[in-house]
Amino acid sequence: MTERLTSHALVEVLRAEVREVPLGIVVVASGPLTSPALSEALAHLAGSAHLYFYDAISPIVEADSLDRSIVFRASRYARGQAEDGDYLNAPMTREEYLAFVAALRSAERIPLREFEAEIRAGVRAGPDRFFEGCLPLEILAERGEMALAFGPLRPVGLNDPRTGRRSHAVVQLRQDNLAASLYNLVGFQTNLTYPEQARVFRLIPGLEKARFVRFGQMHRNTFLNSPALLAPTLQWRGREDLLFAGQITGVEGYMGNIATGLLAGVNAARMARAQTPVRLPATTMLGALCEYVSHAEPARFQPMKANLGILPPLGDRPPRGRRERAQAHADRARTDLDAAWLAAGEELRIAT
Repeated sequence: MTERLTSHALVEVLRAEVREVPLGIVVVASGPLTSPALSEALAHLAGSAHLYFYDAISPIVEADSLDRSIVFRASRYARGQAEDGDYLNAPMTREEYLAFVAALRSAERIPLREFEAEIRAGVRAGPDRFFEGCLPLEILAERGEMALAFGPLRPVGLNDPRTGRRSHAVVQLRQDNLAASLYNLVGFQTNLTYPEQARVFRLIPGLEKARFVRFGQMHRNTFLNSPALLAPTLQWRGREDLLFAGQITGVEGYMGNIATGLLAGVNAARMARAQTPVRLPATTMLGALCEYVSHAEPARFQPMKANLGILPPLGDRPPRGRRERAQAHADRARTDLDAAWLAAGEELRIAT
C-alpha cells in the first residue's frame, strides 16, 4: 500500500506531524498511536468523553453456539420477567467455578509492555488511567479465590432454572448487536493469549462449543466514540467535509482499516465533485462495519473486527454449514454492492 501511494502520480506525500484538524475536505486516519497534539485537538473537537486511549475488550461469541439448555435469560436481582432479562447467564457450581479460576490463573498471558504494566497496577494518571473495573480478569482472580464470585461473576438474584437455587457464580453475556446474533462476556477483558482464551472460557458451562468472533484484549489504542460522532458514510456529524478512517473509527484488522480508508477516499472525492457520499449496504462487510461503528450503543462502544456476526440474518432458512453460510453472505453482498454502486452513478471496478 505504501509503495502504491508514494509512486502514484496524483498523490503527494508530506511526512510531517499534523497537530490540528485541517479545514476543507479532510480524511483523518491517524491510527491507534495518534500523537498527543492531534489527540488533544480531536478531544477538543469531540469532547474528551468521546476519545479513548485504551481498549479493554471482552470476548464476543455467536449466540447460536451457546448451549441454551444450560444458559438462561435473566437480569440480576430478578428485575422483570425472566424472558425479558437483559442478559444470558451461564451458571457455575462451586466445583466448576474453582476449576475455572485455577485455569484462569495458570493460563498463558501476552507479555505486558511497560505502559500496560502501569495500567494494570493503576498508576497511570490522566485520561488514559485504567480504573478498577477495567482490570484484566486474570488479575482480579489473583486477588483471591472468591474475588470473581464477588465481582463480575456474582450470582445475586440469578437462580439456575434447572435447580431453582442460586448458583455459586454466574457468567453474564450481553447482547452485542441489533440482530442478537452476538453476545459479549461481561467483565471478561483479559490479557490471555487467544488459544488460552478459547481453552479456558470453554470451561464455562454452556460455552463448551462457543464460537468466538472476537477475543478479549487490552492495548494502547486511540479511538473515537464513533456512534456518537460519525455517520455510516464516515463523515463527522455536524461537519460533512470531515471524514475519519481506519482504527481511530473503532474498526480493527488490516483489511477493515484499509477498506474504510477506501470508502472515506471515495466519499471525499464525491464531495469534491458536489456528489452525494455513498452509504454502503449493511449486507456488505464494509457496510456492516460502518453501520456498527456509527450505530452501536455509545455507552458500551468497543472496536470491532470484520466478522459474519455483524451482517444482517440471511432469512428464515439460512444454510446450515458455516462455509455455506459464508458463501450465501458473499453472494448477497456482491449483488447488493453492485446495485448500490450503480445507483450512486459509479462504475464498479473489481480487480482480478
